[in-house]
Amino acid sequence: MAVYTEVADDELAQFIAEYDVGELTSCKGIAEGVENSNFLVHTDRSAFILTLYEKRVDPKDLPFFLGLMEHLSLKGFACPTPVKDRMGRTLKQLAKRPAALISFLEGMSVRRPGTHHCSRLGKSLAYMHLASQDYPMCRFNALSCEAWRPLLEQCGPQADDTAVGLYDELARELDEIETRWPSALPSGVIHADLFPDNVFFLGNRLSGFIDFYFACTDAHAYDIAICLNAWCFEYDGSFNVTKARALLSAYQTERKLTREEYDALPLLARGSAMRFLLTRLYDWLNTPQGALVRPKDPVEYINKLRFHRTVESTREYGIDPA
Repeated sequence: MAVYTEVADDELAQFIAEYDVGELTSCKGIAEGVENSNFLVHTDRSAFILTLYEKRVDPKDLPFFLGLMEHLSLKGFACPTPVKDRMGRTLKQLAKRPAALISFLEGMSVRRPGTHHCSRLGKSLAYMHLASQDYPMCRFNALSCEAWRPLLEQCGPQADDTAVGLYDELARELDEIETRWPSALPSGVIHADLFPDNVFFLGNRLSGFIDFYFACTDAHAYDIAICLNAWCFEYDGSFNVTKARALLSAYQTERKLTREEYDALPLLARGSAMRFLLTRLYDWLNTPQGALVRPKDPVEYINKLRFHRTVESTREYGIDPA
């Protein structure tokens, strides 16, 4: 269960009493998530998510994350919204951790996304990029291209315990990615972690995005590349071009890709695969036995990286340039 910090009943009751949200009736830890401690809180008025931000989250970044959710919500984009206490504060302290009470978003994630899910994702991702264009805050992407070589070096030769020759393979891959990585693509706020478990649906309707705690300022097309990796591969590791076409086509009904973005997608997809491969590999090698959360297997992203290496043109993702 991914609850790292327990909260005493009296502390919780006092915390909730500082909000105009009704009387506390129940609180239950949420197993999903690996970064923070999350609780489903019910009052006699409504349901909320209580998040305690753990050590991997820099408290200095929290105003960016909370402000972004509030900004998007005001623009009509469906996402959880930080709740203000009676003094107008959204960021507080609980159990010696930074904490926030967040509105509850109805819906559930899908384990096996279909083509229609990918289409709705693409449209909503474009909406998010457009709605955040005038968000005044910026946050550097600490897990972008310049961070990948240091991550690989921290894994070191132990990487070969996961796959034979993996360290040298990734070092060669980084040589090319670093040389070719684009620096002038259209940029703004990106979600940067839009996996299926961070997107909720009610039936066939996408009801909103959650978990903005990797959000940052980076290339919009890199966000799309992350989604290609997270949504368009099947359980057997094969790439589903029909899902990719649905995602990319729906995105472009709201925001057209520039020719530079279109041409960069195969490299961005390789970079996205490298990012999640390396963070998973690091956690795989460094998570102690008996940890509360089992690290995710990096092998999935080794195979995705190798696939994108064979892609010569974005046309192979199912769409032609506009």
